[in-house]
Amino acid sequence: MRDLALRDGLAWDDAPNRLDVSARWTREPDIAAIASVCRRHLGIHPSAPDADCAVYFHTAGTYNKLYLVDSSRGRYMMRVSLPVDPGAKTRGEVATLQLVRRKTDIPVPRVIAFDDTSSSEIGFEWILMELMPGRPTYYRWRRMTMSQKETLVSRVAEFQAQLFRCGPPGFSGFRAIGTLGTSEVPEPGPIVSAVFFEGAHFHYTVPRGPFNSSHDWLRAHLMIIIKEHTTALANSDAADREYAEGVLRVTRKLLRLLPKIFPQLIHPPERTVLWHDELSLMNLMVDDSGRITAVIDWECVSTMPRWVASQMPEFLRGTRREEKPDRSRYTDVSETGSDPSDGDLADSLDNEGKTELYWIHLMEYEQTQLRKVYAARMRHLRPDWDVEVAEGHLKVDFLEAVRKCGGGFYLKRIEQWVDAVERKEFQVGLSEILRVGIRKEKTDKDKTKR
Repeated sequence: MRDLALRDGLAWDDAPNRLDVSARWTREPDIAAIASVCRRHLGIHPSAPDADCAVYFHTAGTYNKLYLVDSSRGRYMMRVSLPVDPGAKTRGEVATLQLVRRKTDIPVPRVIAFDDTSSSEIGFEWILMELMPGRPTYYRWRRMTMSQKETLVSRVAEFQAQLFRCGPPGFSGFRAIGTLGTSEVPEPGPIVSAVFFEGAHFHYTVPRGPFNSSHDWLRAHLMIIIKEHTTALANSDAADREYAEGVLRVTRKLLRLLPKIFPQLIHPPERTVLWHDELSLMNLMVDDSGRITAVIDWECVSTMPRWVASQMPEFLRGTRREEKPDRSRYTDVSETGSDPSDGDLADSLDNEGKTELYWIHLMEYEQTQLRKVYAARMRHLRPDWDVEVAEGHLKVDFLEAVRKCGGGFYLKRIEQWVDAVERKEFQVGLSEILRVGIRKEKTDKDKTKR
């Protein structure tokens, strides 16, 4: 059992849909304490005027709070983190940022100072880093030209190709799956991942890495799902029991399929690369001309198998749409009053008088075209890229099935996918089955054959 006291300041609340938990601060970081720490590490005298080091709350992430630091030495960002994985998460982020700065030209923040303990006056782990220029691409995307977007996507492909080569001296990439630690020669250690630390998962007795193989990593992931829902099954009413039984049934099917896709024994350990699995438009900063100025939020980034990195970056994933939507065929917002589909987007994005459905379809079309740009650039940088993508396709589908199953989503359709793979029917990928399922007439035909 892990020490509960190590996570002082953190509580976990069950989500209303019982499919997730959310982290909660049981006490707030003190801005005066943050300012005191910043002064000390920026070399600003404690008695200097407040204007020499002013701290303001900026925004909150899932597991952290960000504070803007305006000082006589410059502008900085202070990330104060919940102890979701005490010490390891902060060390992993710092080690990753430092390595990426040394080995690539990816624009990431320079770390000024950090504390991977809760022993400072702040009472939480923290990282003080330079403030990167630009604004999240999310807020500029609609006004960027397609040419600007293509340039951005090509640059992201170049970043990924560099991460494939990023590793210890004399080595391209890494061996083993895990999160880097702060040492002279960074190597993968135990993995820092929400799957492994959220809620009660932190206390489960499961392997945490570094993992020598995809098989071992994914097996640990599946065992966490089994432990979680076995516990839920013992403490649930009839409705929740049916749900937990469904998750367990599908998880055990995936566990049986696992060794058929991933070798159980690999020596030497599997080749891995740094993979930023939350490369969203919010984490890509751009200037007024759409050029990337920073890639941020390297929290929980780990070394992943090369097949994981054969995926598209997160911001390019979406429904395929080859035909550009005709703007004139979409309803004007003024004709329907307020557009209920806008949600929070209305506060941050200009819909230019068009219903949000138009922008969704336009985004799908652009993603479809930009995926081709990304693939073409990766193909130029890595001549065997198409082979890597093809060989990784089934493995990527398996990973997505595990993630969806862990969240309790699409259980019946994941079962259909597992059954199809067991029958060695690979022509329909997981994404298609999740979208439309396997048609009943096809299933009946298969039964007739058997």
